Amino acid sequence: MSLVQPLPSGPLDIVGDIHGEIDALEQLLGHLGYDPEGRHPDGRRLVFVGDFCDRGPDSPAVLNLIVPMLASGKASAVLGNHEINLLREDAKDGSGWFFDSRRESDKPKYGPFARLPRADAPAILAELGRLPIALEREDLRIVHAAWRPDQIAMARELPAGSARQAYDRYEDAAARQARASRVAERMQEENLRWPHSLEDPKAPPPFLAAHSENELAKAMVNPLKVLTTGVERECRTPFYAGGKWRFVERVAWWDEYADDTAVIVGHYWRRLLPGDAAAHGAQAENLFGHTTPLSWHGLRGNVFCVDYSVGGRWVARLNGEDPQRRFKLAAMRWPERTLVFDDGVQAGSENFGQTS
Repeated sequence: MSLVQPLPSGPLDIVGDIHGEIDALEQLLGHLGYDPEGRHPDGRRLVFVGDFCDRGPDSPAVLNLIVPMLASGKASAVLGNHEINLLREDAKDGSGWFFDSRRESDKPKYGPFARLPRADAPAILAELGRLPIALEREDLRIVHAAWRPDQIAMARELPAGSARQAYDRYEDAAARQARASRVAERMQEENLRWPHSLEDPKAPPPFLAAHSENELAKAMVNPLKVLTTGVERECRTPFYAGGKWRFVERVAWWDEYADDTAVIVGHYWRRLLPGDAAAHGAQAENLFGHTTPLSWHGLRGNVFCVDYSVGGRWVARLNGEDPQRRFKLAAMRWPERTLVFDDGVQAGSENFGQTS
């Protein structure tokens, strides 16, 4: 068994990124017909695309609901980049529910949020550490961010349960590359010229070449990072996303995906309301600007992002708006190709198999 594992047979319900939104998850599972243990009267199976946690009000409750389903074999999942951050003890924006170092800095944006008792962490981390990077069967592939043949082939060679260790090795390789190019020294020079925090949305920086080179090298050297965070390229116009200013942008890799097998991903903060402002930075225009909200996309029209930006509900709460209006949790029913949302609305997906 490797980091690319078999997807269960039969009908599936593939759930998008949850980001600690326990109410949305419970409502969605109810509309899908699952009991709290993950059983379905028609024998359907849950599959999660990752990013269970961070930013939302109750990541512990989400994990306490999903992890027993995974442990019992009633549900399947792939690792998202936020689970990898947990496994690597890499505290990032929105993870104050778990990491003490982020608790105070996260409160202005994400508070109040439930925190995980320390005693519960080992069992949850152990179960997450067993998850694969990708799942596949003849008619369908599931990965958090990008199905890229070269990186998938590398993941196939890695044993099950090795994601954290392998990820660390690839990050070490990226760090060696960075040392050889003196990127840290050049980043420090840029920090002296631009002393503001890159987590401050009100202080847009100029393009910082060394910061961009550092981000891009780490993104593309590490194959597991490509599969869980996507394909990236240099961006000369910095944009704010994921809690900090960024100097590389995501690429719509699906425009080059030529295989017959359908792929379902999360990660990309899709918008359900046409013309609505992007919840996760201007990069959304590059990815979905000309794709209708319910449409399959890509070169062969057989890739679908099932992340409808429920992780943006904290923005709505902060602004005093209804968090359910713009930001949804969704599941794709397969093979029906029907979407079910946490408010109970159902809709058929569109344009499957239509070439771009």
